[in-house]
Amino acid sequence: MKYLLQIDFPFSGPFNEEFFESMKDLAQDIAQEEGLISKIWTENEETKEAGGIYVFDNLNDANRYLQKHTKRLESFGFTNIRAKIFKINEELSSICKANF
Repeated sequence: MKYLLQIDFPFSGPFNEEFFESMKDLAQDIAQEEGLISKIWTENEETKEAGGIYVFDNLNDANRYLQKHTKRLESFGFTNIRAKIFKINEELSSICKANF
């Protein structure tokens, strides 16, 4: 069973290439998280938001990471952090080209 963690928060920038440069070390750290299958980084310069979509191979690691990352974001000064965890319906998702 796989789980999706969705996190987003208000973010005033940087965006695009500057976002990549400022976050690549963090991305390399996140890539080492136990249970993480993948992360999609999200950013919206128009609405001033950023976040990510994560896929974990178990609920415990998704919850653990959510707590860890929320504390990290708060330590960076971010507020109004929104998060949800969903169980992934793998059978239906595979019909729609999901690749785990």
